[in-house]
Amino acid sequence: QVQLVESGGGLVQAGGSLRLSCAASGRTDSTYVMGWFRQAPGKEREFVARIRRSSGTTIYADSVKGRFTISRDNAENTVYLQMNSLKPEDTAVYYCAASSRVVAGIVRGYDYWGQGTQVTVSS
Repeated sequence: QVQLVESGGGLVQAGGSLRLSCAASGRTDSTYVMGWFRQAPGKEREFVARIRRSSGTTIYADSVKGRFTISRDNAENTVYLQMNSLKPEDTAVYYCAASSRVVAGIVRGYDYWGQGTQVTVSS
């Protein structure tokens, strides 16, 4: 089992920045990919970004390319999501996820999920 705990959410004005963190514990050596997803009220959960733990290879959703950066610190078992130039449409609960397979942005491809952290961007 892998446990994931997100932190760093909050309220920010449009154009501002936030950095989310995801601390992983448990059998982290069984995970190949870490990802971030988000879910706005009344909408389905959507992919934001993911990173391979070994190589650091990243994939981003088109909606966040050039604004968000995912990174990892394997020594600390932590994944980060730096969010810049935030927009009101980025408002959502952000979830950290881990997969024991090499997957991209499919929700069902992830085995472990955190509890989520709220990000609210005011206009």
